[in-house]
Amino acid sequence: MFATVEEIVAGHRAGTFHPSQTVADCLARIEAHGDPAIFTAISSPQAIAAALKALEGIDPATLPLYGVPFAVKDNIDVAGLPTTCACPDFGYDATHDSGAVARLRRAGAIVIGKTNLDQFATGLNGTRSPYGTPVNAMRADLVPGGSSSGSAVAVAAGLLPFALGTDTAGSGRVPAGLNNIVGLKPSLGVVSTNGVVPACRSLDCVSVFALNVEDALAVLAAMAGPDENDPFSRPLPLGARGAFPVRPRLAVPRVRDRVSFGDRVSEAAFERAIARMSELGASLVEIEMEPFYETARLLYEGPWVAERFAAVGSFLESRPNSFDPSVRAIVEQGRGFSAVDAFRGRYRLAELKAIADKVLAGFDALMVPTMPTVYTVAQMRADPIRLNSHLGVYTNFVNLLDMCGLAVPSEIRDDGAPFGITLLAPAGRDAHLAALGSRFHAASGLTMGATGRGLPSTPDVPARAAPGFLEIALFGAHLSGLPLNVDLLAAGGVLLRSARTSADYQLYLLPEGRVRRPGLLRGRPGSGAPIDCEIWALPAAAYGRFVAAIPAPLGLGTVELEDGGQVKGFVLEAVAAGSARDITAFGGWKAFLADEVAKRNAASFARG
Repeated sequence: MFATVEEIVAGHRAGTFHPSQTVADCLARIEAHGDPAIFTAISSPQAIAAALKALEGIDPATLPLYGVPFAVKDNIDVAGLPTTCACPDFGYDATHDSGAVARLRRAGAIVIGKTNLDQFATGLNGTRSPYGTPVNAMRADLVPGGSSSGSAVAVAAGLLPFALGTDTAGSGRVPAGLNNIVGLKPSLGVVSTNGVVPACRSLDCVSVFALNVEDALAVLAAMAGPDENDPFSRPLPLGARGAFPVRPRLAVPRVRDRVSFGDRVSEAAFERAIARMSELGASLVEIEMEPFYETARLLYEGPWVAERFAAVGSFLESRPNSFDPSVRAIVEQGRGFSAVDAFRGRYRLAELKAIADKVLAGFDALMVPTMPTVYTVAQMRADPIRLNSHLGVYTNFVNLLDMCGLAVPSEIRDDGAPFGITLLAPAGRDAHLAALGSRFHAASGLTMGATGRGLPSTPDVPARAAPGFLEIALFGAHLSGLPLNVDLLAAGGVLLRSARTSADYQLYLLPEGRVRRPGLLRGRPGSGAPIDCEIWALPAAAYGRFVAAIPAPLGLGTVELEDGGQVKGFVLEAVAAGSARDITAFGGWKAFLADEVAKRNAASFARG
């Protein structure tokens, strides 16, 4: 039996099957799959039995991941299993769980084993390990992607429903793109990196591989939260996934800035991805990418390479022959940077981040190809440094710019290779990206990984404002297509959804001004009628300016919606209603305006 995280938890709660059966099925699938390069270690029968026993007597409804099996990249500590970083001479037996694994265990999840990786998490291709190269789940001759190769292949092959990776330069996204699965790269600091062997400690994060966005976000929610044992941890609120916004604004690379290294198939696939996102209702705007590309170059051509030497340099000096040649060449570059170089790099990064923030202001996300092209294992082995760097064009800048990311599948190319897109946004918008990515993935019509199963349907949820945005209900001239809507868009406003108030409201036509507008007044329960409105999200700074400009007799108040929810919105001072025309019967401002137009047309027709 194979199932998603959500299906497994539902089955355990309903008593349809037991966690012991789920784990046994998982182990059987791993054995039958027969790829020895995916796992570096499997949990002992005693450890698995202890994990199952720990669930006894616990109400499954109280644990979000009750009995769900998962795998862990072998640079993340799991008590009782070796941590090797794909370097046996470096390996040690972990005595404590990493912060992320500890939280997942507390949520009811069960560790099945450790997965292979590019040595010391240095690489994006998956071929840099003495344990072998995991076979790409979608096309066997392609690289599986790295550094989290084993985790991605294990999920894509349907061996288990989710796995942990790490992501410093794209290691949680490129393997997802190359295996037709979801790769969630959280905001830095949302998940503890305590117990993770660092690559670049200031940029590392624990990532999630899953078959759909909902599973990935559920796993992230179980891991998220500050950790006093991790000095890089920070209390960023995660939030919950909302619906796909009514008309999100997405940035995409302008055509001349798109990189494919001559891969026309990949170029066409990205054009189709843009078209699909547009069909879903998104507004797409081309932007210049050079500030992002320059940032990306800082990671491997600038002083951040020295951070990799800081992580494993002492081991390199004592055991240089233990290293993969490509990994050794990269880490050794860290010797050549000075403290002056590091400060100059930090200064330039600050300048580039200011530019990037300005470029992306007002956008819901930046959408890019997850990787610009694909390579076979043979091609990568023939040119391991240059081709590996090609895979990171759209990923290397992300953590340096303090962004979160979500890689989702888009299509299977005519040559059988997967193609995916990645959505990127400033830190703290993880759940907002999930709303965008879930809808896009569902519209792809793809099966999950290499399992042959279609995506499960997801329940409808209301659209929510992204972090840093505030919601406001609008009833008049700021509505979509009306005269003041341009002011809202210029302020970075995003339309979330259409709604109606409760039946306690009356709508009045205000005296003529620069722009005709209505006023909303709340009365006794049931004394009015539901009034149509739009719920918009505004950046917090723009929200304040917007509200400050409200002309009398309007003000800001709490509006109760038909579904019982509440949102701030423009409301009318009661004293102004006495001299205003009651237009409640129309049910909304647009309906009132449409009636006026119809009456004028009828009168004109009658006059001949």
